[in-house]
Amino acid sequence: MNLQHLFSQQDIVLTMTFIILVLMSILTWAIIIIRTTKLFLAKKANREFLKTFWHAANLHQAVAQTQEINAPMSQVAKESYKSQQQYNNKKYSHLHDAVPKNDNLVRHIRYSMDKVLRPFSGGLTALASIGATAPFIGLFGTVWGIYHALINISVQGQVTMATVATPIGEALIATAMGLFTAIPAVLAYNALVRLNKNLSHDMDSFAHDLHIQLLNEEQ
Repeated sequence: MNLQHLFSQQDIVLTMTFIILVLMSILTWAIIIIRTTKLFLAKKANREFLKTFWHAANLHQAVAQTQEINAPMSQVAKESYKSQQQYNNKKYSHLHDAVPKNDNLVRHIRYSMDKVLRPFSGGLTALASIGATAPFIGLFGTVWGIYHALINISVQGQVTMATVATPIGEALIATAMGLFTAIPAVLAYNALVRLNKNLSHDMDSFAHDLHIQLLNEEQ
């Protein structure tokens, strides 16, 4: 059983099945590497940000000292502080800004949080789709291969081990490849969802503390 024999048969359906599964597998591992790295760097940057932010003398100094830290929390703090300064200076010209200070802060913190966290969900839909469909694509390749094996048997008019074993064995490779593609996708999807929730919880905790700090800052 080898793929060289399979491709030498010039079966376009099985060939396309294998190509699709290989592309799915490549996409899966690309998403895993990119998203895991991005989450790891974000959590590391958040830890650095918190250490610097809460040891500052005041809020203005805290935002200034963390400007260069590329952390999700840093973006939320910077945008929320900017909106608070604009509110204190009455530099607003839109109806949605003409609200009490607490509501204005909650709104801008929530918007900045959504904007920061949204990119971290990228690729999850692709992983879920691959995990759900790859086994069926592999199964389709297997069924197609067995169908052609049975056709060959009917043409030859006899059933021998040599006649059945090789084509059916090669067809079953499609199922194995489907599982090989789907299992990492499903595991990665669950792991990334969990990591995203942990990041979201960290962001919520910081947003709560930041809201209190901004609300009680002297104008």
